[in-house]
Amino acid sequence: MNRWVDAARPRTLPLAVGSILLGNFLAYASGKFDFLIALLATLTTLLLQILSNFANDLGDYSNGVDNADRKVALRAVQTGKISQQEMRTAVIGTAVLSFVSGISLLFFGLKNATLEVWGTFLGLGVAAIAAAIAYTVGKRPYGYMGLGDISVFLFFGLIGTLGTYYLQTYHLDVAIFLPASGCGLLSVAVLNLNNLRDIDNDIKTGKNSIPVRIGKTFGFYYQKALYIAAIACFYAYPFVAGIKIGVNQQLLIVGIYPIIGLFRELHSGMNSEQIDPYLKKTALRTLFLIIVFGIIQILTSQ
Repeated sequence: MNRWVDAARPRTLPLAVGSILLGNFLAYASGKFDFLIALLATLTTLLLQILSNFANDLGDYSNGVDNADRKVALRAVQTGKISQQEMRTAVIGTAVLSFVSGISLLFFGLKNATLEVWGTFLGLGVAAIAAAIAYTVGKRPYGYMGLGDISVFLFFGLIGTLGTYYLQTYHLDVAIFLPASGCGLLSVAVLNLNNLRDIDNDIKTGKNSIPVRIGKTFGFYYQKALYIAAIACFYAYPFVAGIKIGVNQQLLIVGIYPIIGLFRELHSGMNSEQIDPYLKKTALRTLFLIIVFGIIQILTSQ
């Protein structure tokens, strides 16, 4: 069982539920919240993240990216702990579980929705499953073309947050695009750190991530730009939403400060071993920021 737990990459899971948690916080602050919908949305997202991790493990090994030159964050198929066939079976099984969980979420969340809304959410769900697999699996994985950042921003930012909010409230507020974007940008920051850590091996194997395309130094500039843009999105929300800036909103600095710490600590001279711990740090601090932000919005709405 330990090998499968490791392959699921537990340290990526807190970030996976960030957008779902954010959407639920905002819905609760607006006076609409259903615990079952929140639970099913969280379960579906966790399954999608695990699916993505399994598929990434399989795809990177099959495409020669996870080879003997990879020394940090070794993968299950690469090390032989899990065979390729076992991982293929796990990918298929997790995809099926994700679909079943997603359908259950839509059944309870869209009881009174039109067919058009049902079709939209069903399409997004299928797209999420396809995106999780196609990132590194197949003849032309989009992750090898530097398109992973866009996918992560959409699914772990906009779609996760706005979709959850809509399932809870049956409407969307333009202002929510700001914190949703902030969440997406911080999710991209985790992916970019992953790519910065693996840049040397990715260059050798032809995986053209953003850092490979722009170089390690500019990859770190990009990393810091993601932090700044995300912070700006969270800070701008109350102004756009028409929320009075009182003591509650000023407490956002409690959640922002740890992100600023990451900005100060990261630099282009770091090697793969030094970069690796910052994936977990960024994921956990993003989750902390979302919790602080969400509690503030609930307190302000009282």
